[in-house]
Amino acid sequence: LATALTLGCSGARLLPREVAVVAAAVALTACAGSSSTSTSASSGSTSLSGSPPPSAAPSASFTASPAVQPLSLALPPGTPAPCGALTCRFFPTPEDAFAAVIAEQKPLVLALGESHAQKGFEHVPSTTSRFTNAFLPQLENKASSLVLELWVADPSCNKEKVAAVQKQQGEVTKNQAAGNQNEFVKLGEASRAKGIVPFLLKPTCAEYDQVKNAGADAVLEMLSLITRHMNQKIVAMVDETAKKAPGKMVVAYGGALHNDVVPKPGREGWSFAKDVEAKVPGRYVELDLVVPEFIQETDSWKGLPWYASYDRAAFADRTVLIEVAPRSYVLVFPRTPPPAAPPTSP
Repeated sequence: LATALTLGCSGARLLPREVAVVAAAVALTACAGSSSTSTSASSGSTSLSGSPPPSAAPSASFTASPAVQPLSLALPPGTPAPCGALTCRFFPTPEDAFAAVIAEQKPLVLALGESHAQKGFEHVPSTTSRFTNAFLPQLENKASSLVLELWVADPSCNKEKVAAVQKQQGEVTKNQAAGNQNEFVKLGEASRAKGIVPFLLKPTCAEYDQVKNAGADAVLEMLSLITRHMNQKIVAMVDETAKKAPGKMVVAYGGALHNDVVPKPGREGWSFAKDVEAKVPGRYVELDLVVPEFIQETDSWKGLPWYASYDRAAFADRTVLIEVAPRSYVLVFPRTPPPAAPPTSP
């Protein structure tokens, strides 16, 4: 999971334990190769040619927070109701909840964050596959582009330096499910098929050097790199869309790390939301997508602003949309039913 625990402002240093938490949260990867774009793009980005997805933190058991207040589940679909300190709405399906956010907010930038697929949970559909199959079709003819929070290596960069950076990412990506990269490739292909042009980030060779030489601060350098490139690319696509397809939205997709509307104090430097919001005042929407089986009883999860409002015992089999702040939502999918037991011989 790339959590909503955004990190300190540029130049701040974290303690070793905090860096470990970040490593479990950051969403990034790199791959060699390049591709041509099918629409114009600013420097520092490239259209999708296939890239591994972000890391996933190890899974653990989860228990509902005692802070959750009783909430009636016998409400008409989409009716706001208090859940802890926040507001929850229940919908018949995730598709209904997603459609409600789009219809009500009419975003020009939809910044999606996900909880990543994890090893040991291959039987549970990943967030990426759910978005591809259930939500992406709703964006056809409504979105111009899809900016993915992943990078592709510039083939002109020194291969040894690229390999060194990939090695530094090993601790970040070691817990991800084996099929992650294929799912991100499928997302990009499905997006392009619907006329939504997908883009990856393309760091410069100098930026690879900065990460390589950062040593123990490599994760923080990667966070800065991703935030900077996501910010630049989203803003560029907003401008291009306004000229070529006015009214359509730009979609950003990655880990729930850099899209926070309300980052923790002192950690604003790792969220692109403020700068992007300034480009589309009142039309920026943060929507984090969470698979309940991936929720853990860890400090990273507990630090999320909606954690205490999600009662897994009561909500697990329903689609719940939690409003964290104005234009900031968390959509938690219903639990996946366990696989049916094989029939026993008489």
